[in-house]
Amino acid sequence: MSHRFYSHERNWGCRISEYVYRGLRCVTLENEQLRVSVLADKGADIFEFLYKPKDVDVMWRSWQGVVDPRAMVPSVSHPEGNFLDCYEGGWQELFPAGGDPGIYKGARQGLHGEVALQAWQYRVLRDDPEEVAVQFQVRTRRTPFLLEKTLRLRRKQATLFVSEQATNEGNEPMAYMWAHHPALGWPFLDETCAIDLPGAKVRTLAAYPTSRLAGFQDGVWPHFPSAREPGKTVDLSRVPPVSDQSHDDCYLHDLKGGWYAVTSGRLGVGFALCWPLEVFPYAGLWTVYGGAMGYPWYGTNYNLALEPFSSFPHGIDRAVEAGAAPVLGPGESQTAWLEATAYEGRAPVREVVRGGIVQFQ
Repeated sequence: MSHRFYSHERNWGCRISEYVYRGLRCVTLENEQLRVSVLADKGADIFEFLYKPKDVDVMWRSWQGVVDPRAMVPSVSHPEGNFLDCYEGGWQELFPAGGDPGIYKGARQGLHGEVALQAWQYRVLRDDPEEVAVQFQVRTRRTPFLLEKTLRLRRKQATLFVSEQATNEGNEPMAYMWAHHPALGWPFLDETCAIDLPGAKVRTLAAYPTSRLAGFQDGVWPHFPSAREPGKTVDLSRVPPVSDQSHDDCYLHDLKGGWYAVTSGRLGVGFALCWPLEVFPYAGLWTVYGGAMGYPWYGTNYNLALEPFSSFPHGIDRAVEAGAAPVLGPGESQTAWLEATAYEGRAPVREVVRGGIVQFQ
């Protein structure tokens, strides 16, 4: 499948732009409310999610910025793979493995699987002032999957509609992990931000030297026992300042609904995501509030990622062993959807429902 450049360009309503940025084919979808930019040649990453009325891009951008994986020549191969060497922040798709490296059916998977480092093909499905839609697709190299994703904007709506399908093109059953990894950062993220989500249980992963939470512990959202101050709790729903110098990894499970919202009290702007729990029953919570020292961050980043996830624990081999990785038979497919919405307001969010509807308390 090849892409094509347009002759019928518009600068109003819903519209699409195609261009090359740092050597990578990019596609931007926009309307009156949003500008969403996608790195077609690198994972179909969403590296910009700009809410136009306030000129706020909620996506975190790492200090190294956008890197072309094809032009990045490491001095030595990293045992976990090249994901971190080429990570610009933003929003990645993780498939057919997530989290730690692992081996499944003889195929070694690096950190976060295959598709985030591959070039995706794309085609325009709709392009008119009322709606634009672009379908991206990629075939994995070490496993027999086809992954298709359609991004859609509708006129005057501040919601990105995502619909997807994963297909096993092999002749034997295949287990997989599937996740979305949107990382939020400055200028959106700061200590005035609050996280709202339905009830959930929390399980921490391995602790870092700067973690606020002890490793491999269980708790209930949002108050979790503090590792720094025994007898006290950490309110995970409140974002601390960069001076907190913390770095934590958690998983949320037993979610009461597939949604979350992050609201900036300073800006009066928020980012909400909703998804089907039957496909993504977990959510990873990765918080780096100035405390990720050493490779690859060296204390430079301040970000938050809440990641709808199909499976727990980390790593395809461990997920398969635990019976937590879904399986597709030969020729079978799994569909999914997500909706990402920018909104205005400072009140706590009570619920996020399909159609880009954010309900406040």
